[in-house]
Amino acid sequence: MPNTASDKRLFLKERELSALLEITQAITQDETSEAALYKIFQFTLIGQLGVRRLVLYVLTDGVYREEVAFPVAVGPLPAVVQDQCCAVPCVMQGLDLGPAWAGFETVIPVSLGGRVLAYALIGTAQADYASQEATKFLETLANILIGAVENRRLTRQRVAAAALRREIEIAQDVQRLLFPTHLPNNAAVAVARTYVPHTEIGGDYFDVVEIDADRLLLCIADVSGKGVAAALLMSNFQAGLRTLLRQGADLAIIAHELNHLIFRNAGGEKFITAFLGIYDGRTRRLRFINAGHNDPILLPDQGPPQFLKTGTVMLGIIEELPGLEVGEVLVPPRSLLFTYTDGLTEVFDAEGNEFGEEGVLRVIAQNRYLPLPRLHETLLREIQAFGGGTDQFADDVTILSCRLK
Repeated sequence: MPNTASDKRLFLKERELSALLEITQAITQDETSEAALYKIFQFTLIGQLGVRRLVLYVLTDGVYREEVAFPVAVGPLPAVVQDQCCAVPCVMQGLDLGPAWAGFETVIPVSLGGRVLAYALIGTAQADYASQEATKFLETLANILIGAVENRRLTRQRVAAAALRREIEIAQDVQRLLFPTHLPNNAAVAVARTYVPHTEIGGDYFDVVEIDADRLLLCIADVSGKGVAAALLMSNFQAGLRTLLRQGADLAIIAHELNHLIFRNAGGEKFITAFLGIYDGRTRRLRFINAGHNDPILLPDQGPPQFLKTGTVMLGIIEELPGLEVGEVLVPPRSLLFTYTDGLTEVFDAEGNEFGEEGVLRVIAQNRYLPLPRLHETLLREIQAFGGGTDQFADDVTILSCRLK
C-alpha cells in the first residue's frame, strides 16, 4: 500500500482510471445489456473504489426503481431525498432516514435536461476515498452510466417507432387495396362512398361488386379494434367474400363461410359487424343479411323508411351462426339505400345526447335528392356541428349509399 500522501493520491487516481476504463469499455460493447451495465457499475465501485454501500435508483416509467442494491436492498427511494437532493450531491447526515440507511453518506443525483434520471446513494468505509474530489468522480461515473442507459432507451424507442411506422404504412397500403377504385354510376344505380378514418389505420371496410349485368353486391363492415391487426383481418374478409362471389355462393353460404374464416383467424377475440346486400336490377329485389351492423335505411321516394334488420349476430364471435335469416325487399323506383358505420351515429353534444339513428334519418330525409357526395358532406357537417364543431370524430366514419333509379 502507498505510504506517503502523494503515493496515496497516485494510487487513488490509478483506481479511478481503472474504474473509468471498466465502465466505458462495457458501454461501448453493444451486446452489453442494461442489467449487465448496472452490475459492472456495482462491481467497479466496490472493487476499484472501495465503496461498501451502494443503491442506484433509475427513473423508469415515472418511478424510481432500485437497479443496484449492495449489500442488501433498502426499499423505495425516500421522498426526502427527492425533495432535498435534486441538483448537486448532498450528504445524507441529518436526513433522518432510519437504521436501514445507516452507513450511507452521499446522495448523487444524475440529471439530464433538468430532469433527475437517477439517484446513486453511496457509503464507503475508506476515509481516504470520502473527499469532495472522490464524490465528484463518483458523480462522473454515474452520469456516464445513466447517459449510456438513456441513449440505449432512446435508440430502442427510435427503432420501435420506425418499425411501427413501417407497419402502419404496410397496413395503409393493404387497406387502400381493399377499397374499390370504381363505383357504378349508370342508368340503373349510382353509388357513392365517404371514408373518414379516426386513426391512421381504421377498422371500417366497404365493397361494391358488379356480379353480372343485373346484380350488384354492396357490403359495409366494421372490425373490432384498429391498426394492423384490424387491416389484416379485413383483408382476409375481403378475399373470402370475393372468392365466394366468384364461386356463385348465395348470401347464406357467404355469411356462414365468412363467419368460419374470421373465427378461425381471430379465435373469437375479434369480430366483424357487416351488412351484405345483393340487388337485382331486373327484379328490383334486394336480398340482404345484417350481421350485427347498424341498420341500413331504405328510403323510398314515397312512404316510410325501412330499416334492414334481418340477418344474424356479428361475424367471428362463435363458430356457428345462430338463426341466420336472409331478408328480402322490393325496391321502389328512385329509392335511396343508405348504409354507414357507427362512427356516424355515436357523436355526442355537450349534454351527452347522441346524434343517433334518428339524426341520420332526419338529415337524409331532408336532403334525399341531393347528389350523393353532397348528401354525405351535409351529414358530416351536421355531426360536426352537433359534436361542438370538431372534425375529429370518436370513431371511423364510413358512408356507402346507393341510388336505385
